[in-house]
Order: sequence, then C-alpha cells, then structure tokens
Amino acid sequence: MLTLTENATAIVNEITTQPGLSEEAGLRITSAPTSEPSFEVTAAAQGEPGDQVVEQGGATVYLDPSAAELLDDKVLDAAVDPAGKVEFALALQD
Repeated sequence: MLTLTENATAIVNEITTQPGLSEEAGLRITSAPTSEPSFEVTAAAQGEPGDQVVEQGGATVYLDPSAAELLDDKVLDAAVDPAGKVEFALALQD
C-alpha cells in the first residue's frame, strides 16, 4: 500500500484542513490510461466509490483502483518549491 513521507503527510494535512472542507477531505490520485504511468493529484471533498483510502498521520489520500495498483509499492514525498508550488515525487518503498 502507498505510504507517505513526513513531508507529504504534513503537506496533505495543510491542503486538506482548510476552512470549509469536510472531515473526509483528502488528496485524490487518479491514473491516466497511457503507455507510461501518469497521475493527476487533486484535492477532493471525499473519495469516490472503489477508491483505496490511505490514512497516515491524519492525512487522507484517495487512490482510484488503477492508481492504487500502480502505487502499491511506492512512497509519496512532497515539497514546496521557492515559488510556493507543491511538488510530489514517488519512490520505491524500502
């Protein structure tokens, strides 16, 4: 199952605990059906039916079924660049 680094957990929490969002808010990762795996990350009020739910350190990430399969052995990391943009990266789990 996908795991999150401390940085990713903190950033997901920051994104999804904004005023007006529900307790179920989280990031949703979907996979595009292309020859090379490609993912889209969006803030979501809640998961969709069939999503795998990853909860870690108070952060919630929803994975569509295809993304859940592709990311099963991965670690999600995140950082904020100097311009304030969030960048996500994937690595293999140890």
